[in-house]
Amino acid sequence: MAAAIGYFAGDGLDAVRPYAAAVTQHSSVASNGSPPGRSITGRASVIDGDTIEISGQRIRFNGIDAPEGAQRCNDASGRSYACGRESANTLDEFLALSRPVTCKFVEWDQYGRFVGNCIRADGASVQEWLVKNGHALDWPRYSHGAFSGQEKAARKSKRGVWQGDFQKPWEWRAAQRGQAAPAAPSPAVSLVDQSGCNIKGNISAKGERIYHVPGQKFYSQTKISAGRGERWFCSEADARQAGWRKARR
Repeated sequence: MAAAIGYFAGDGLDAVRPYAAAVTQHSSVASNGSPPGRSITGRASVIDGDTIEISGQRIRFNGIDAPEGAQRCNDASGRSYACGRESANTLDEFLALSRPVTCKFVEWDQYGRFVGNCIRADGASVQEWLVKNGHALDWPRYSHGAFSGQEKAARKSKRGVWQGDFQKPWEWRAAQRGQAAPAAPSPAVSLVDQSGCNIKGNISAKGERIYHVPGQKFYSQTKISAGRGERWFCSEADARQAGWRKARR
């Protein structure tokens, strides 16, 4: 895998966290910035279907790609559903069954994230499980087919996204990038993201993660910038799970 040419972060959640600060129990990072053989162990907060955070360090799963948080797919009956959110929620449930998670370093991506191979406390591969159950895809560009067997099994059994129609996550992101931004979005559109979620996850100038719900004093003034790592949430529970706290006003 080519070093640091990078996993594209379609949801914009790419806050750079210093590796040394996140993993002080391990030996120092090599002078070239790569810590081969090093790992992070801890309780994981789920960011989306292929990204977690441990002790403040954002970790991107190596070799797989899950639907983005705002992405929707069609089920076996042709009904649209929030497959990105389902992928994240299912990952959260899977990790909760055997904590902590350990991720072994592969590379840094261009967004400053630790890219790694992750396992639960019981030794189960997180990436293999996600792909085998149709909640993520083998990403040949980075995996070189490492998870193609699990993907074939999921497709054959029609698990997860394979139950119906969907865009591959990297294709969905490309399509989003190709869409021209509306010249003057209506106020109603600006209050929710593409999946209908309306809780604003803001990052303050001091780096503090604060979420605002409709009706709070600064809700309408708060703008979400995906490029800064800010995001939308569909529930306060999701926001707290991801590490945000509620605004005081």
